[in-house]
Amino acid sequence: MAKSTSVVIGAGATGVATAKQLADSGQQVRLVTRSGSGPDHPGIERIALDAGRTEELAEALAGADTVYNAAMTAYHTWPETMPPLFASILAATERAGADYVMLGNFYAYQQTTGPITERTPLLPHTRKGKVRAELWRQAEQAHRDGRLRVTEVRAGQYLGPGAVSAFTLLVAPRVQEGELALAHGNPDAVHAFSYIEDVAAALVAVGRDERSWGRAWNAPVITATLREAATALAELHCAPEPRLESLTERDMTLMSLSEPLWREFIEMSYMSDRPFLVDDSAIRDTFGVKSSTLREALTA
Repeated sequence: MAKSTSVVIGAGATGVATAKQLADSGQQVRLVTRSGSGPDHPGIERIALDAGRTEELAEALAGADTVYNAAMTAYHTWPETMPPLFASILAATERAGADYVMLGNFYAYQQTTGPITERTPLLPHTRKGKVRAELWRQAEQAHRDGRLRVTEVRAGQYLGPGAVSAFTLLVAPRVQEGELALAHGNPDAVHAFSYIEDVAAALVAVGRDERSWGRAWNAPVITATLREAATALAELHCAPEPRLESLTERDMTLMSLSEPLWREFIEMSYMSDRPFLVDDSAIRDTFGVKSSTLREALTA
């Protein structure tokens, strides 16, 4: 029997982890990025291509069974750059006749004090949340129209090798050096973290299962406070007990003068200033995909 072929678009930490897991399971994998970057793996073919070029992308997807969209544009440009990129990927996947798995996050959900489930309404109040909600709605409509099969895995703040998040950018380097760390939000508020290997495992699982299509799934999460994560990281590196202080809006505004990324953190502070709980029971119960421990994620 011929090997199935998967295409992963985007070589961020989760895209790379997904490509590796697929290749390690025996699939033929094409990894599409602008620069042709990616891991040196015998089962992965790296393709240099701008995924916004729909015709060329459709050619690269030819013969693929499943397309995994782990693409990402610059954080501060989402409203302008994400819709056309995702429209191109959706159109090219449809032309290729492949199934479509999207990597998303929790931004699109309505702000709530209780645990977020997949049934929580998509009523975001932030710019980036509205972008994420619309990207999913367009894909979901294509599924309902019978144009292709679609699903999405939504992840939290990332942990793991190569992960980019407020924790990995602001806290982890300072904690390892025994320095004061400025944290985004309340260090003692419970948060939903996602380990990149767990998210990759979730993407692979939904792409292979007939039960996944036509809906979204919350990725496995590690529920912990930022202080607990920092303390565990310090212990792993034999560093002093972490010293954490919360960034103020003024701090982020000043930081954004040299890097626009930080300005974007202001509107997302509601996810970090208070407890942010996520229910991942659906993906655990349906596919058996479970979260790693906090220590396992940090050790990696």
